[in-house]
Parts: sequence; C-alpha cells; structure tokens
Amino acid sequence: MAPPASLVRTARGLWHCQWRQLMGGLGPADAKGRYRRPAGAFTALPPLPPAAAETGAHVLIVGRSCPWAHRAWLVHSLRQLGGAIELLVVEPDPSAGRWRFPTPFEGCETLAELYRISGGKAGSRATVPALWSRRDRRILVNESARLIELLNRWPSPGGLDLEPEAERTAISGWRERLQGDVNDGVYRCGFARNQSAYDEAEAALFAALDALEVHLGQRRHQGASWLCGSDPSLADVVLFPTLIRLEMVYAPLFGCSRRPLWQLPELWRWRARFHGLEGVANTCFPEAWRADYFGSLFPLHPSGIVPAGPDLATLVNSIPPP
Repeated sequence: MAPPASLVRTARGLWHCQWRQLMGGLGPADAKGRYRRPAGAFTALPPLPPAAAETGAHVLIVGRSCPWAHRAWLVHSLRQLGGAIELLVVEPDPSAGRWRFPTPFEGCETLAELYRISGGKAGSRATVPALWSRRDRRILVNESARLIELLNRWPSPGGLDLEPEAERTAISGWRERLQGDVNDGVYRCGFARNQSAYDEAEAALFAALDALEVHLGQRRHQGASWLCGSDPSLADVVLFPTLIRLEMVYAPLFGCSRRPLWQLPELWRWRARFHGLEGVANTCFPEAWRADYFGSLFPLHPSGIVPAGPDLATLVNSIPPP
C-alpha cells in the first residue's frame, strides 16, 4: 500500500531541507546554487627546494580516489620521480570525513593533524595531494595545479618536460579551460543545488568535450597524438583523471550522462593512448574510485550501495565500441 500523499510531501520537504544542509558541508555554493570549490591551505607555488635532488627529503601524499591527487601522481610517475620523492598513499575514513595514514606519519594519525603542524588554519580542509618536506617539517604546497608545475621542474632521470617553452601558451590555455569546465565541471554538475545550476555546468562540460573532440581530430590529421606538441603535456595530465572516471563515477553519480564517451571517438582513442603510457595504469584504481565516491558522498547517494560498473579494460581499448 502506498503511503498517503501528504506524508510523501512532508517527507520530501524534510529531506530536501536536510539535503541542502548536508550539501553545504560537502561543498559551498554561490547565491545561484552553483558549486564553488573552496580554496586550499597551501596554494602558492614555492621555489624548487634546495634539497630537491636529495633522496627521501620529500614525500608526495596522495589518495587513490582523488582526481586532483591523481594528476600529481601521474607527473610523479611519468617523470620517474620515485627515486627522489617518496609516494605515500592515505586511506579515506568516510565515517569521519577525513584522510588517514596507513601507519603514523611524522607522529600524525590523520592528514588533518599534519596540516595543523604545518601551520594550516583551524578548520581548513586537509586535502590531497600534498608535498611534505622532511627537512622543514611542513607541507610546501597542496594546490594540485601548482604542485604539478613544481613536480615538472623537479630534477628527473628521464628529463621529460611536460610544459616545454614552445607549447606553454597552448598548454596554459587548455589547462585553464579544462580546470573550469571539465575537472571542476563534473563537480559543478554533481554538487549543483538546483536545476539551472546543473544545466549551466552540464552544458559547459559537454561544450568543452566537443571542443576537445574537434581539436584532437585536427591534431590527428596533422600527425599529432596529444593536445599540445608532439609529447604528452600538463594539459593531457589534467584531462586524464576526469575522463578515466567518467563512465565509472561522474556519469552515474554526478549526472554527466548526456553522451557516452564512445560517441566522441577522438577522446576515446586519446584516453586509451594516455592510459598506455608507461606507469599510468599503476595510478588507476577503479574499485577505490567507485567505493569512495558511491560509499562516501552520502548527500548524493544516501544508500551507500556501490553499483556495478564497466570494467576498466573495456574503457581503455583503443577501438571505440560500435
């Protein structure tokens, strides 16, 4: 027997009020209901540390599910920085809404404690990625856009430059658009407070994906495989974490489902090429992505049930499905 209509209306109203309160804790929004990512604690781009070449002097702290940490992890891997910068993977603690160290690090159980001893303001979000200096005993930078620039300047045994001078303007232009419309764009869809805020973010997201599709097609006809230049760049690095999560997380959970990626074949092939680069596959953890998003974002998915999703191998096949 269906519940009375009046009870349904009351329950919907109460849940909507509670949902808005919960969303306020999950991510801030402006007066029009558009999600606005809060600023980090250590956002300035620091100079290259004097001890950059010293083995073990720095630690890159990342989480498997975080796309912002993923981009830093990718630069760390592509530039073969493992011998210079230790990689430390923190684990989510959904019940407390924080990151925990698998074993105590610098006397800290949680990332929030490490932020406090680094001078982070009380109440500031303790997020990944973060670059820790053992010599200075503090976090040098946690803003991923600045951190990948710093890691690209780090002494590298392979010498790969992800932001060469000749392509710097083009790389910067793509990075700026991707940051707003794609990387943040999926969150603006998922964390929108109303229909108009969602519609605006969703339209910008797919307009950017369409532009990427056209651009990559033009590049392919010119004999080039990447967004800028003849080699992967920071522009490619920031695009990959979002696209590799699209079907697994952002389409079903954030409503980024207007068009599956296989209908954008240039982007599909680009994703497969990037995933095939040495070391990239080792930064991908689809089970963690789905468990952390569906299991942790209670206001968006109250049941906590982690639904089945596509196998990663099917998404990185170089041939789009028919």
